[in-house]
Amino acid sequence: MGHLYTPFKIFHFKDKIDSLPADNPAILSPLHIRIKPTNICNHNCWYCAYRSTNLQLGKDMVQRDFIPRDKMLEIVDDIIAMQVKAVTFSGGGEPFCYPHLLETCKRLVDSPVQFAALSNGSRVVGAVAELFAHHGTWLRISMDSWDDESCSKYRGVKGGEFAQILKNLEAFRNYGGRCLLGVSFIVDKDNAPHLFQVARQIKETGAHSLKISPCIVSNEGAENNTYHAPIFEAVRTEIQRIREELEDDSFEIFDAYHELDHKFAKSYDWCPYLQILPVIGADQRVYSCQDKAYNLDCGVLGSIKDVRFKEFWFDGKEKFFSIKPNRDCNHHCVANRKNLMLHEYLDADVEHLGFV
Repeated sequence: MGHLYTPFKIFHFKDKIDSLPADNPAILSPLHIRIKPTNICNHNCWYCAYRSTNLQLGKDMVQRDFIPRDKMLEIVDDIIAMQVKAVTFSGGGEPFCYPHLLETCKRLVDSPVQFAALSNGSRVVGAVAELFAHHGTWLRISMDSWDDESCSKYRGVKGGEFAQILKNLEAFRNYGGRCLLGVSFIVDKDNAPHLFQVARQIKETGAHSLKISPCIVSNEGAENNTYHAPIFEAVRTEIQRIREELEDDSFEIFDAYHELDHKFAKSYDWCPYLQILPVIGADQRVYSCQDKAYNLDCGVLGSIKDVRFKEFWFDGKEKFFSIKPNRDCNHHCVANRKNLMLHEYLDADVEHLGFV
């Protein structure tokens, strides 16, 4: 198996890279789209950026919003026609709470478009779980707990939910199929001492990978670093132990636990990745990225409520340059490293390309 987590995937799409700058009139389809089908969630995680009052992500989110069935199927038909490579269903809310997810994914099964999802794992059951197992590319479960009591505390759910989620993961693997099952574990001060314990439990379900990430508590990188400072070295030690004792050819560890300053301040004035991986929200608006979803003041590319997505996307290039990262995006950004890499690639002096 090749690298699942690498920022260099984009370099397999040179035509797309070359189309990105404003002085190139070409508009090519996005390669990957995140769709947030619903803002309804059956968990209430304390650190959820979409529901936190002190984080910019999700600040204008309306929790009752969802994409109507007919609109969703229209969007999917456009995505197929546009030859988009992949779709990820995520929150907002819990995508497996969306009543039309099974029908939506069945539409994608008969197309070349790959699909995946981020989920809390509680509703990964039944026909939709089996369809994902056999036809999805990957499914990643967000976790933060290590037993039933901690799960109830973290997520405001009934007792037994943690054990049930682990059972759902085991059942998903028992369906067989090609879908890679991963877990994203969000580290905070309370769960940090239990990191190895939960990593072992996750491996025992048959999951293929574990991603370890810090919880985000502020729009400021320095404040996030201050929060994690008391546990930082202990977590680094636990991750090393997990790698030494649990990682093997069937269980990959992706270490995303690091200081956060470099994901906040931006030096560039246009964002390449919003043309590569935009977000369609449950409010039927198109956003620049997952870190600006439901930011109506400086994250919206436009609305597709009354227009098809395909028509919207190809109707003029100026919308892709209305958001200026050095002005509008001084907050957490998962695409920052990739954007820096693309800017350096595009800014290479053409007179010196041969001197590799």
